[in-house]
This record gives sequence, structure tokens and C-alpha cells, in this order.
Amino acid sequence: MRYFLHIGYHGAQYSGWQKHPGMLTVQQVMETAISKVLKTPVAIIGCGRTDAQVHASQFFFHMDIEGGLGFDPLFRLNKLLPPDIAIFDIIAMEGLPHARFDAIQRTYDYFIHTYKDPFLNRFSSMYLEKNLDVDKMKAAASLLPLYNDYRAFCTSPDKNEHTICNVTSAALFTDQTGNRLRFHISANRFLGKMIRIIVGRLLDIGTGVSSVDEFEGQLTNTKTANNIKPAYPQGLYLSKITYSYLNLPPHTTFISMLQHDVCWQEI
Repeated sequence: MRYFLHIGYHGAQYSGWQKHPGMLTVQQVMETAISKVLKTPVAIIGCGRTDAQVHASQFFFHMDIEGGLGFDPLFRLNKLLPPDIAIFDIIAMEGLPHARFDAIQRTYDYFIHTYKDPFLNRFSSMYLEKNLDVDKMKAAASLLPLYNDYRAFCTSPDKNEHTICNVTSAALFTDQTGNRLRFHISANRFLGKMIRIIVGRLLDIGTGVSSVDEFEGQLTNTKTANNIKPAYPQGLYLSKITYSYLNLPPHTTFISMLQHDVCWQEI
């Protein structure tokens, strides 16, 4: 029987989702907990990857259990898992749907604060920039859905079969004070560190280091870029995964607080 597990995690302590030898990852912790509760080795396949220290307010993976679960392990798993990883739902699926290949849209949010705030530490990225030109940053962000080859926005493009990503929306928001920013982007797929690279270049535009024309030139350039400087990881959240047959709202309220409780205004 195939099951989809709907989870969320705070990634500050982890070297990303995917297992790597000698590193603490979310996948490793999850597989260890499931195997212990079910008393049999269990392999899981995630809906994608997240970088080290990046968070996911919504993430799905699938696992196959011969004969089905026979009981609901949700409580036991959550009790065993560390506080920064939570399982929200365990969903029995018909057939063999794939958590990664069947996802039709992925959405990320990136949060920035431009002042020192200990309570935003590890939940948002601090950039002490007083006079960001948010209008130019918005102009650059609005170009993203117009192009689809993001080779210049990837640290290792040749590791991918291709670098085509269909960005369906990209927007920049600020709060009423102008001291906090939120970058929101949706696409069918993303390349390694792609969003952090985009945010890093938007910040360069906001500080006058780069221009909107240079940004568009990078979008039209299919060569591997030099001097890539990704934005900090802790401001990035995988916030929504959508399937044609499964479209659940994110369960955690914290990302909703970051997204909606602040009076965000689209620039």
C-alpha cells in the first residue's frame, strides 16, 4: 500500500532534506523513526529537496508498506520525532502516485528583515540595508515568469537534465514600515539554490550593485554564471506543494502568521 505523508520541518539543524553520508538530514531522521515504529526498514521518497537550513511548512513524501499499516502511527511517530519535524497527515493512496514526479506546482516564500530582531533569528534572513530600492526589485521580479531557462541561476546546472523552469508567478511584498520583505514564487520545478540566487540578485538590485537590465540579461543568458552569491538559507520556506489529485492547505499556522498576519502590501 502506498502512503503520502504530509509533514513540515524547521530546517536550521539539518543539512537539507536528502540523505548524505555523515550528515544529519530530515529524510534520515524520518526514515529512522518510521522504521523503528513499524519495526521494519522503510525507504521514503520526497517531493523534492531543500538546502541545508531551509524550512518546509508543507512537504510530502511517499512510502510503500506491504499489506498496509493496519494502525494509525501518527501519534507514535510525532512523539518519537524531534520538535522541529512534524507529521500532519498520513494518507492512503490508490495506485502508485509519486510524491516527486506528480507534483505540478511548488511554491516558496523568502522572508527578509532589515533590522536586528532576535525573535526573527532563524525564521527570516537579516540584511541591514536601510534604503533598498524596492521598486527596481519589483521590476526585476516581474520578469521571472517571462523566461524559462534558469541556467544562470543555478550553482551546478550541468547536474540537471535541463534548466527549464516554468515560473507561474513571482511577487515582492513589503510590510507597512518597509522594514520587512517577502518574496513569493511558484513554478513547476526549481534548480539547486535557484530561489536563493534570485533573492541575492534582487538584493543587489535593491542596493544598487546591479541593475534590472543586468538581471534580464542573466535571464536571457544560457551560459553558466560566475560569482553566484545565494541569499542566506534561513529565510526560505517551501510553503506549498500541489498535485492534480491532492491539494491540501499547509497545516502549520506559523507560516500563515509570517504570510498573512503581517500587513503585506504587494509592491
